[in-house]
Amino acid sequence: MYEQHSHSLLNEILVALKPEIKRRNLQHFYTRLGANFYAIHSLFHVLYGKRPDFKVQMLRLVEAMARQYIARPMVLKRNDLNREKDHNWFLSQEWVGMALYSDGFADHLEGLHNHLAYLQELGVNMLHVMPVLDCPPGRSDGGYAVRDFRRVDERIGTIKQLESLARELRKRNVLLTLDVVVNHTSETHAWAQKARAGEKEYQDYYYIFDDREIPDRYEAGMPEIFPETSPGNFTWNETMGKWVMTVFNHFQWDLNYGNPRVFIEMIDIILFWANSGADIIRLDAVAFLWKKIGSTCQNEREAHLILQLMKDCCQVSAPGVLFIAEAIVAPVEIIKYFGEDAINAKECEIAYNATFMALLWDAVATKNAVLLNRGIKSLPDKLDRATWLNYIRCHDDIGLGFDDNDIRSSGYDPQLHRRFLVDYYTGKYDDSSARGLRFGENLKTGDARIAGSLASLVGLESALEHDDSDEIDRAIQTILLLHGLIMSFGGIPLLYYGDEIGTLNYYAYRDDESKYDDTRWVHRPKIDWNKAELRHKQGSVEQRIFGGLKKMIAIRKEVPAFADYNNRQLLEVDNLNVFAFLRFDHQDTHARVLVIANFSMSPEMLDTSILRRMGFFHHHEMWDLYSGRMLPSIDGKIEIAPLTFYWLTK
Repeated sequence: MYEQHSHSLLNEILVALKPEIKRRNLQHFYTRLGANFYAIHSLFHVLYGKRPDFKVQMLRLVEAMARQYIARPMVLKRNDLNREKDHNWFLSQEWVGMALYSDGFADHLEGLHNHLAYLQELGVNMLHVMPVLDCPPGRSDGGYAVRDFRRVDERIGTIKQLESLARELRKRNVLLTLDVVVNHTSETHAWAQKARAGEKEYQDYYYIFDDREIPDRYEAGMPEIFPETSPGNFTWNETMGKWVMTVFNHFQWDLNYGNPRVFIEMIDIILFWANSGADIIRLDAVAFLWKKIGSTCQNEREAHLILQLMKDCCQVSAPGVLFIAEAIVAPVEIIKYFGEDAINAKECEIAYNATFMALLWDAVATKNAVLLNRGIKSLPDKLDRATWLNYIRCHDDIGLGFDDNDIRSSGYDPQLHRRFLVDYYTGKYDDSSARGLRFGENLKTGDARIAGSLASLVGLESALEHDDSDEIDRAIQTILLLHGLIMSFGGIPLLYYGDEIGTLNYYAYRDDESKYDDTRWVHRPKIDWNKAELRHKQGSVEQRIFGGLKKMIAIRKEVPAFADYNNRQLLEVDNLNVFAFLRFDHQDTHARVLVIANFSMSPEMLDTSILRRMGFFHHHEMWDLYSGRMLPSIDGKIEIAPLTFYWLTK
């Protein structure tokens, strides 16, 4: 968009650029900068326009973008051009992701090369290598307390090894996702060290106060994230004699985005990792980017403006790179991290579908789909050019962030129902075989979240201990049921490493003094590659799970109806235990797939009249794409097996 005031400033900036930038052939950079500059200028002005150094900081921002564009490898610039031509490329049903810790999966980055064939055997073609950045030993928060944003942790590997991995993944047409922690740094980061030494410039990078007056005003509205291990949101620093905002852990200092230097530093870091080969950047803890007294300091309007500005800057220097918003918040809030636009994602193209994840766990525990059916209706439609990450579990805890109104409408008391779910998954409920652990328990409120591997949470650990073949069958069926839904719901399914072979809880974390008080490490396993080899042994637990997932991934990739173009229709069925929705090819609405899931332990009957009205069951039977069998209709009803999903087509 052309606007005289902003483009007058742009002309000044271009004249003032350093000679080493001016000498370069920057045709595509200047074209994109001109197209995006009005938005960049407007957002930067809203955030920082009252500062006397506004123009100076604008120049610094443009120079940072230009430097990173110049540094961008040619192969990545070609990718940018190709993805600009096919701008909906990431909505395809062909993408299937997996998140993993490189040291848990393969000891180190170099070792990942040896297991790429394993991932491709399964069908994974989007790899999220969880945080690889340099962190202090013992106070890393699982890799999210960063000491150096431009260095790979030496325990994992080197930047050259990461770039080598990125090149190998490109050859295999596998997308690489990397984390950038945008909300905070480690207390050992160079910025924090300079702040501790008394440098005012770097104290302004954080929220640092002389006394408790302002921190107490913040605290009045702020919840506690880790009440067990890090109560409160501020930590006293003895060296400075000041209070520092530390929302997550006392060793993680929150960055102050009210300072434009912080924003410029972070966009430079994001582009650095884009240039290192990342196709997708996962922006960690985006809901916390702006702090405001009198609020919860989450989901503030300015946090969205910062993300929009990051996206606009990235579109100038690395437009082929996507953003994932790591915002595990209420449905009405999470949808905003795509950006409030009619079509295009103005903030992040991808967001975690935490609501769907939590609702799936509710359905497993209650053995019905009441809250699942109601809660999904509260999930707003996404933008056309954006997509969900659908997952069952991740490296983090399982939160129970349902809407209280949906819980009440389902016939439950919100507080009691959440307490039931925590008790169910931590084995405190009589009818539960789950082996999970409590995480983040708040003794003042009674709230808690859940930790545990997928297999242990659905009862496989208990079933194997008791050598109960029926229970083993049910646990495997539940694992496949859950994956069948994230594969077909609409979005990118994201598997979690180890789930594909039924990895159980990893209790050895308790022997590590840096981990023993964080129960999330129970589901951050070291992969047992001898166990993984059992995927080739017919009838083994590993083969049944791995083979089932491999099959459904292969089918998913061949079904255009599973692409994500807002081409899903929820169905009202007269059965509380059943969840059903219709997927259709956005280019051929007659090419449809009916997804039906039964969360009950018993067979359920479904009246076919609603299906006939939608064009199904003309010949009294339907074809299940997953099992490869016909599903007959008997007396106007179809029988849905316990803990089973179907992908039905005519």
